[in-house]
Amino acid sequence: MLLARHNDLLEFYGFLALLVGLVSLTEAKAKPDEKASYAPGQAIPVSCLNRTIDTGEHITDSAGQLQYIPFPTCNETNRPLELLFGIEKDTKCTIATITDEFFHLLEFYVHNDAPLTCRIPTHPLQSSTGTSTISPSTTTAEDYIPLIFALAGTLQYSHLHINTRMNIILHTSPNLAKEDIDILAATAYSVPSLSRNSTKIVIGDPLALQLEVKWYTSPSLPPSTTQLSGLGGHVHFSTVVYCLLSAGVGVAGSLAYFRGVELPRRMRRYGKDRVGGGGGERGYAFPGSGAFGMNGYGGPGKRD
Repeated sequence: MLLARHNDLLEFYGFLALLVGLVSLTEAKAKPDEKASYAPGQAIPVSCLNRTIDTGEHITDSAGQLQYIPFPTCNETNRPLELLFGIEKDTKCTIATITDEFFHLLEFYVHNDAPLTCRIPTHPLQSSTGTSTISPSTTTAEDYIPLIFALAGTLQYSHLHINTRMNIILHTSPNLAKEDIDILAATAYSVPSLSRNSTKIVIGDPLALQLEVKWYTSPSLPPSTTQLSGLGGHVHFSTVVYCLLSAGVGVAGSLAYFRGVELPRRMRRYGKDRVGGGGGERGYAFPGSGAFGMNGYGGPGKRD
């Protein structure tokens, strides 16, 4: 009897263990893998859309997906361009040689026939264990964000002029611990140099890009500084000061004209009226008439 009871207990505990195992397995399958987050200073790879040099059209792979290739290699790091998460600094990326193919693509980019469309991952592609967190077949819109380089310059027959100084602006999530997406948006654009002209580029030359990277921990832009120079609005402090100064100059000019020109002229006219035409009282008579009669008019009265 004791042996039978012992066997019943073993079966009961075995059933509980099996039930707990099934529940844990179900939860593990139901719970999605958590995406890793960028650490400060972690490298963010930049890949760009592959295009043909004939028409600038994008190239697709065998599955019909847009084909992205790494950004050209920078001499400074001997690696394709990478951005450091949360690090703001001026970065130099020198492309060693402009090949004939790349030169024709630059013509498309500068002439705005086709944009230099790149992308960066919104979260690390490698987990803490070193395994990939996503695969090309399961890539979603949230795994990458576009990073379009707006190259500015001038297209010539035999060469290009490119503004190689560029600003790169990136927006991150305000709370990285609660968001699956670390990077919300990014953009890059050329900035004309105020101290020198654009860089002349021919086939075989190097291309040195000066990149100034800025990070903002919000999807919103910081406060504008255009009010300091009187731009970006209608009424500013400088506008009020200008109006007050204009009013003051107008009043001063009017007062100077009245006291220097108009008042002396009136005084002279008043003096002539006082001393001219002899003594006696003078009314509002016409010249040459006496000061009698209605309104000083001394003509004859009405005759019947």
